[in-house]
Amino acid sequence: MMITGLDHIAIAVPDLEKAISRFMEDFGLAFNGKEDVKSAKTSTAFFPLDKTQIELVHPLNGEGPIQKYIEKKGGGMHHLCFRSDNIEEDIERLTAKGYQFLSDAPTIGAHNCKVIFIHPKSCDGVLIELNQSMDH
Repeated sequence: MMITGLDHIAIAVPDLEKAISRFMEDFGLAFNGKEDVKSAKTSTAFFPLDKTQIELVHPLNGEGPIQKYIEKKGGGMHHLCFRSDNIEEDIERLTAKGYQFLSDAPTIGAHNCKVIFIHPKSCDGVLIELNQSMDH
């Protein structure tokens, strides 16, 4: 047997309904329902996404924000990244909804993509990245 894909990324949230609204309304993801998993004592909500990947991040030359993260936490889930087809419009729309970003404008990230990060305080403590391919 082989690993065939990324099944899901789990995010612990203090307010399930608020988080469901965020992913449906603010990020425009399709909501696929809720399920209580009594054995795990959890309520879950699902947002299926097509074609995803795992990104491993490691500090370059032992410095930068990933180095600080590893010093503090020793590793762990760092961020979610959503693809955008118009990152400037998404930034404008989310800013109007009260989201805070870690920079004023997108920068160039991996794979020659425009990238920007949403402050974790805006998303139940999860760092969320938006990216847009420059090939479009």
